[in-house]
Amino acid sequence: MATDARGEADEEADNVLPSTLKLYETQFFGFTPQTCMLRIYSAFQDCLYDILPVVEKVCVRQLARGESAESEELLRARARECSRKLQRFLDARFKLLAERMEALLSERCFSVPPAVLLPEDRLHETYPQHIQEVLRLESSLADLQSAYEAEVCARQALLSELEEQREVQKQLDGILAWVRELQAAWVKEGNGSFHESFQLVMESVKKLQDAVGEVCNKTPQ
Repeated sequence: MATDARGEADEEADNVLPSTLKLYETQFFGFTPQTCMLRIYSAFQDCLYDILPVVEKVCVRQLARGESAESEELLRARARECSRKLQRFLDARFKLLAERMEALLSERCFSVPPAVLLPEDRLHETYPQHIQEVLRLESSLADLQSAYEAEVCARQALLSELEEQREVQKQLDGILAWVRELQAAWVKEGNGSFHESFQLVMESVKKLQDAVGEVCNKTPQ
């Protein structure tokens, strides 16, 4: 019985037309008149379902004094039938009353005047802007975002290149240190000018490479 009535109330809430909803009022109050009345109606049904069985038991106990068990059972069945009729009657009456209350609440209580704004909408009242200006600002913001992303990518590429240059510089420093050590050892041994000797060594290495190349070319495959 209670489940059926609540199911009907839920179906009514689901069948609310979008045209009957006041979106700004809903945003302002946090609920709609329909949901408010639905909660009141559910609370009334809960109270009714709790009270009727108690009243039924009290009536049966008072009227069944001195009666036989068969008469008491018959009286209990009639009391249950009367309780159901009373419940249907009260449900129908309260449903009509709820519809009137919902209309009054929508018109007089949960209606936001045109001059009243939500806190988050007051900024638009203070700084009104046309739609073209808003679109222009959004386009500029998108361009700035794209430019910022391009700058970030370029910065990352420069950092990667700088890191590669640092590695190359370390390698060059190592080669120069090795050449200095070699030059110092050459001078220490009294082998004359390092630059002239190094040039002769390079020429000898080149001649040796050419000779190896000729031998490789003459060797049958």
